[in-house]
Amino acid sequence: MSASKILVLIPAWNEASRIRPVIEAFHDSLAVLVVDDGSSDDTVEVARGVGVDVVVHPQNRGKGVALSTGFAWALGRDYDAVLTLDADGQHDPEDAPKFIEAYERGEGDLIIGRRDFRKMPLYRAFANGVGTWMLSKALGVKIIDNQCGYRLYSRKLLETVDLERTGFEFEVEVVVEAVAASLKIGWVEVRTIYGVGKKSYFHPFHDSVKFINMVWVAHKRVQELKKHNQTLND
Repeated sequence: MSASKILVLIPAWNEASRIRPVIEAFHDSLAVLVVDDGSSDDTVEVARGVGVDVVVHPQNRGKGVALSTGFAWALGRDYDAVLTLDADGQHDPEDAPKFIEAYERGEGDLIIGRRDFRKMPLYRAFANGVGTWMLSKALGVKIIDNQCGYRLYSRKLLETVDLERTGFEFEVEVVVEAVAASLKIGWVEVRTIYGVGKKSYFHPFHDSVKFINMVWVAHKRVQELKKHNQTLND
């Protein structure tokens, strides 16, 4: 599938009934790492049964921490890039070559899946549309989809940015840090599959407040960076 050394990273929490076909889609073409984030079901056993590497968190620590664990694992084994997707089947493995091809064409150090908001449930489409617009305004850069977890991260990005968030906002922070570090962001169209039987953990009020706060922090960070660069140029 690729001349580069690429790891498929799948963060998982209680996905025993859904993760097997996701892993099997890559097992014969790319290395796969599953980071189990404190599952109480048989997610670990299912993943190990397919024959891929598994790292286990004894307790649930959040998707961001699971991703960070996987990134550190990949950097320690000299991977060129990491492709991430969800364990629940919402991301179509057949879209994976789009990310790898875009990366190898040099289209970005961060390649993000671009979902069709029109095909989402209405409340998701509204939240993603408004959030993407707000983040674009805050950063001064057009952001097409700020929260899609189907992504490819280059080694350069992983070695450059310092990521601290633990929940859904992790994906947003990656975008902010990439822009702040003047790293190129690329986009590929992806299919998002709904109706996989997974409970949503999105809390409209609480998570919206957190997102708005993060957008404000992002705006301040970019403004500070601009002032710093202006000082260097004067």
